[in-house]
Parts: sequence; C-alpha cells; structure tokens
Amino acid sequence: MRVITQKTVGDASVLEVAEVAKPVPGPGQVLVAVGAAGVNPVDTYIRGGGFPALGEPPFTLGWDVAGTVEQLGEGVEGFATGDEVYGMLPFPGVGGGYAEYAVVSASDVAPRPSWLTVEQAGAVPLVSLTAWQTLVGRGGLAAGQRVLIHAAAGGVGHVAVQIAKARGAHVIGTASAAKHDFVRSLGADEVIDYRHQDFTEIEPVDVVLDTIGGEYAERSAKVVKPGGVLVSIIPGNPGFDVDRAVDLGIRFELFGSVVASGADLALLPQLKVQIDHAVPLADAAKAHELVESKRTTGKVVLVP
Repeated sequence: MRVITQKTVGDASVLEVAEVAKPVPGPGQVLVAVGAAGVNPVDTYIRGGGFPALGEPPFTLGWDVAGTVEQLGEGVEGFATGDEVYGMLPFPGVGGGYAEYAVVSASDVAPRPSWLTVEQAGAVPLVSLTAWQTLVGRGGLAAGQRVLIHAAAGGVGHVAVQIAKARGAHVIGTASAAKHDFVRSLGADEVIDYRHQDFTEIEPVDVVLDTIGGEYAERSAKVVKPGGVLVSIIPGNPGFDVDRAVDLGIRFELFGSVVASGADLALLPQLKVQIDHAVPLADAAKAHELVESKRTTGKVVLVP
C-alpha cells in the first residue's frame, strides 16, 4: 500500500510517497481502507520538528481517518467488514493515517453518520473530539451559558460553535469579516471581526475556548465571569496559568491532549463540516502548505 512518510523533519517538501506492506489488525483492532484522512495544524508542527510527538523520523503522520472496514481483528464485536466508520488513531501515538489502509482500535471508531460524507468524516474526529472534550469535558458548558470561541471558522472552532449551540449556549465567535456569514450559518449568535473590533468589550461570558494562545489568553480572561472558565488548547504558549486565574477569580483549564474515543464520537450532535480542500494522498505536501497558509475555511483532507 501507499503511505506518506518523511525521513527528516522540515518544510512540506520532506513528505514523500512510499510503498509498504498492508498492516494486519491485532486483537481488538480493525483494518480500515482509508477513504479520507484529515490534515490538522498539529500535523504540520510535528512534520517540522516543533512538536516531537513521534520521535525521530522516519514516520507517517495522520490521526483522522474515515473509510470502510476491510478486516476485523480477533475479538472485535459490533462491526463487520464493509461497515463505513470514522475515528481517530491514539494521539500522539504512532500516527499512520496518511495511508491507504490504517489499523485502528475498534473502541476508537464509530459508525459514520449518514449526514457526513466520507471526506467530512475523515476531517472531523480530532477537531470534534477536541471541541467536545474541551467545551463539555473541561468547560462544563451547559444550556443558557455564554461562550466565546476564538478562530470560530477554523478546524476546531467551526465544530465547537455547533456543539455549543446544540447544547443551548449563546455562542460568540471571532473570525475575519469574510468568514462571518459562514460562522453565523453554523449557529453563532454573535460574530466579532477580531481585526477591527475588541472582543474584550463584549458582555461577560461563562466559558472561553482559546485556540490561539499568547496574549489572547490574558485578554480573554478579562471577559470571563467570576467563577467561569478559560479553556486553552495551546500547550506551548497558552499565555496564562492557574495562579493568574486564581487572582481573577476564574478557572483555567489547559487541555493537554485529545483522547481517541468512539464513544465520544457517538455523542456528537449532527455537524456541518466544511471541507476547504480534498487533496490526493500523493500531494500531501500541498495539503500541508494549505493548512500552514492559515487561509482555509474549515478542513483539508487527503483522499486516495
């Protein structure tokens, strides 16, 4: 089978196609013929050496997959060959999603919902699980609360808006003006043009999801109600800490790592997933360049 590998860290040009043996599922695993594999910003950081999650090259990136069950490992129940599934390889784990076939734990996949195409399903596991586990798991978001979501048109952000709205929250998102209609179409009640508006002037909120970090965290803390929570998904430079949160009378949650979970995927509401580009597997370098441009709306996926 074909995979995308890299022999060294560096820019997108280090990604290359290789031929390897098709993997065999072990006990409790399924072999998935990959119809789409999501490309996430973290993939580009690992490729470039900024986040050494996979050790020294060579390695194969990719954690999001969707496709068809090709083979069942020993003891797998609840799935059959030919089933359409989607899921996430353990993160950071060993990667392996940028391939024609991937072995995944049966507990980490779920049936592909009818409202998601295979491309959409391949784009959604990591971002949707991140949004769910941060907003609901760490943030405790509940109906009637106010939530501020930064980069609301981005990969995590555009899913987080929908999850928050489905839970009955009043949703405020930040995005460039050109993406406001898109964010509103996802259910946002208010959209702020971060280039020309100061988001710290909004009415206080119960929860902030910070997908940017740096100085955004300190500014975001100013709009959190006493007893509210600021949740950050930026491990390298969250721009905030627990001591500062205590000073302000709020809670700070630094989201360490998303957890692969078929059970959590099954809890997600019906999602609208924006695919900005579907790129052939062999052109993985182009997919990384698109993600690094930070000009995409929604997700980039690799397809066979």
